[in-house]
Amino acid sequence: MTHRNVKRGAVTAALTTALAALAPQAASAAETPAPPGKPAAASVAAAHEAATAPDTLKTLARFFARDGKVGVKAAAPRIEGATVPVYVLSPDFVRGRSGAPVAKLDFLASKAVSADGQEASVWTVRPKGAEDWRVVNIATGADETTYAAKAGAAGGTLFREPQIDAWYVLRGDRIRPLDADARRAVGTAGTTVAAYGKRVRAAYGDKLPGSAYDRRGEAGGYGAAARPSGAAADRPAAGQAAQPVAAAASEGSGPLVAVLTALGTVLVLAVGGALVSRSLRR
Repeated sequence: MTHRNVKRGAVTAALTTALAALAPQAASAAETPAPPGKPAAASVAAAHEAATAPDTLKTLARFFARDGKVGVKAAAPRIEGATVPVYVLSPDFVRGRSGAPVAKLDFLASKAVSADGQEASVWTVRPKGAEDWRVVNIATGADETTYAAKAGAAGGTLFREPQIDAWYVLRGDRIRPLDADARRAVGTAGTTVAAYGKRVRAAYGDKLPGSAYDRRGEAGGYGAAARPSGAAADRPAAGQAAQPVAAAASEGSGPLVAVLTALGTVLVLAVGGALVSRSLRR
């Protein structure tokens, strides 16, 4: 073997070693989905405007006064803090579709507070074909904004697995729990995106929109025909069958059925701001 061949062999060996070391990193990057897209600043501003509109505040006053803790006039509701995006488990991720984000934008939430300290979350969406953002739900408590703040402090994205009412923060290739339901699902330390994908595919892979499970209308079903307008949607109790994964609302599409049937409606706002229904929220 000549000196040149020995040198060439050494270089080849070095390149092979370097490429082998990079291979796991490349595989990891390929397996980590891109984070869900953020709503435009103009959309967030429009959603906040809808949440602070006079009709919304009147509805909030009636909502806070519903149990007699405070009078309608004395409730004096206000929107506090920023309007935040709320993401939900993506059906495409459950299907295992390559490159699909873990979660999709579902609605924007604003925290409402009454004069006596009650809190509620105002949900806004932009229905498909509509130009404006509309309030579609008021939920007791402020989970959405509270968990969004925690996720932001961790440098990640908040998302929810509605079938078990679990909240997570997604950061890179890790998913970490934010509440007790999430800890029961993925453990205190959280899990990888790949491992989480295997879990949700096993749990919901046969319950996606269009599946036989969906068409039979089991566990509340999915779609407008499965649930009358204004019907209360209780969160699944322990041991109860999980709901099918909804086609989460992306900005500019916002199918109301996804918000009202898959996420557990507490209060739905009808046209004109009338209170339609309410179910208890944990």
